[in-house]
Amino acid sequence: MITGPIKTQVDSIWNAFWSGGIANPMEVIEQMTYLLFIKRLDELQTVKEKKASRTKQPIENPIFGLRQQKLRWSVFRQLGDPAALYQVVSEQVFPFIKTLGGEKGNSTYAVHMKDARFTIPTPALLAKVVDMLDAIPMDDRDTKGDLYEYMLGKIASAGQNGQFRTPRHIIKLMVEMMAPKPADTICDPACGTAGFLVAASEYLNQHHQQEIYADKKSAKRFNHDTFHGFDFDSTMLRVGSMNMLLHGVENPAIENRDSLSEGHAGVEDRFSLILANPPFAGSLDYESCAKDLQQIVKTKKTELLFLALFLRLLQPGGRAAVIVPDGVLFGSSKAHKALRRMLVEDHKLDGIVSMPSGVFRPYAGVSTAILLFTKTNSGGTDQVWFYDMKADGYSLDDKRNPLDADKHDSNNLPDVLQRWQHRKAEAKRARTEQSFLVPKAEVAGNDYDLSINRYKKVVYAQVQHAEPKTILAELKTLEVEIMQGMDELEGMLP
Repeated sequence: MITGPIKTQVDSIWNAFWSGGIANPMEVIEQMTYLLFIKRLDELQTVKEKKASRTKQPIENPIFGLRQQKLRWSVFRQLGDPAALYQVVSEQVFPFIKTLGGEKGNSTYAVHMKDARFTIPTPALLAKVVDMLDAIPMDDRDTKGDLYEYMLGKIASAGQNGQFRTPRHIIKLMVEMMAPKPADTICDPACGTAGFLVAASEYLNQHHQQEIYADKKSAKRFNHDTFHGFDFDSTMLRVGSMNMLLHGVENPAIENRDSLSEGHAGVEDRFSLILANPPFAGSLDYESCAKDLQQIVKTKKTELLFLALFLRLLQPGGRAAVIVPDGVLFGSSKAHKALRRMLVEDHKLDGIVSMPSGVFRPYAGVSTAILLFTKTNSGGTDQVWFYDMKADGYSLDDKRNPLDADKHDSNNLPDVLQRWQHRKAEAKRARTEQSFLVPKAEVAGNDYDLSINRYKKVVYAQVQHAEPKTILAELKTLEVEIMQGMDELEGMLP
């Protein structure tokens, strides 16, 4: 989370766009993303140059060639004339970034960037925004991510587009719990800005770098076949593609698909890992929803339809870590119960992490949970692991200020991961603990209710009260004292 001076700087940039004539929040985000992308490309080129200088080798896959040096942020930002700056950025830099991504203009990134438009209206506004962005210290990768999250938080439609709002530390936790492998084929069917896919790529780079770059075939698989994201918002497709490219994934399959329509045809049983935070609110007409999803669960609710979609998209043995509203866990409708029964009886329900309602503030106060399951088509649920998360490292109010990350009382995330990785040992833990295992038979006996409150036992502190006679005597004494006080006051009156 960004606070203090950086927050003030971002607010100033946002206000500059609005006063400069761009009033659409999504357009502000898109234009600002282009400029951040251009700035980041220059930073990546600098890293490549330093490596080449250190190793005495040629620059590996340079972003800017010898003739393109003037297109670098560090070069054009020094132009003193706003008109000259505008001419370079709009007529040279912007067309240049639309061609990136390789594949002779056929990459996912290039396809989505074809319709991108540079809409900053005046040289004065561009010069002002470039100066303001250049003044923000963005050496830390987390600062870049926090800055971007803060900008997205300004979108008026935030409450309707929950998939944009997943905090990065929650995404990181979910990825670490799933521990992706180089052989995985990973999908987010409501990818938005591709936050889950970016985090998964970072995990693979951190833990399996030698494997994913072992040879050309492995590298091609990582860049082309590992990551898949669906969305039907063209702006999000462009932003998501830029996000992946900046994180070193050259050509992910970021596709324009309405995941709940018939558009998912052809990708059934295809993915080994799904990471997602699909839209919560809303319902669809039966006519506009894919018929095969309706066969799994008859409902109009998007959160249930997405769960049905995940089961459809996963290959047997495929795993999922997805965020759902609490209502999915205990809803009493026929569709709610049918879907929960399916997860428990027909597949393997691995665990549920109940999260505090403040996790998605200031965008929404809804209570949510992380649902973790494996598609088997043959059952396999033995015990369900529950974790009652109380804190995520930030205050649970609208400010979401960072707390002491090393203290369990203010940050449960390390404990969640550690206990998930050793959950067989959780069988010894009592139901009064923060995490525990519940046998499948007990879940089934509770009509497949998956709310942690159904199974968690609360220990009430014993309180000793005085005897009634003692309390009455004390009340009489107080009454006498009150009456004496009133008599004294009355005696003071003239």
